[in-house]
Amino acid sequence: MKRIKWDIRHKGHAWKGEAAKERLKLIPEKIEMFQGKLFWSDKERLNMLGLLLENVGIDKAIRFGEPKMWREAVAELEE
Repeated sequence: MKRIKWDIRHKGHAWKGEAAKERLKLIPEKIEMFQGKLFWSDKERLNMLGLLLENVGIDKAIRFGEPKMWREAVAELEE
């Protein structure tokens, strides 16, 4: 399976041309809840998260949750 190259920036952006067509293929067919989680699988959830992050940007995404949790997650990445 082909690995997705995400283009997540500080500010969100819209897709254009071929990029829009490629991203459209990643959108799950329908939004559903299964066992208390959106979508059927982690793959679908992560794809949707990536798509949304490309559209809204990191600067807005980090406003969700506690800043301390974001810092801890980044620190773990850097270890």
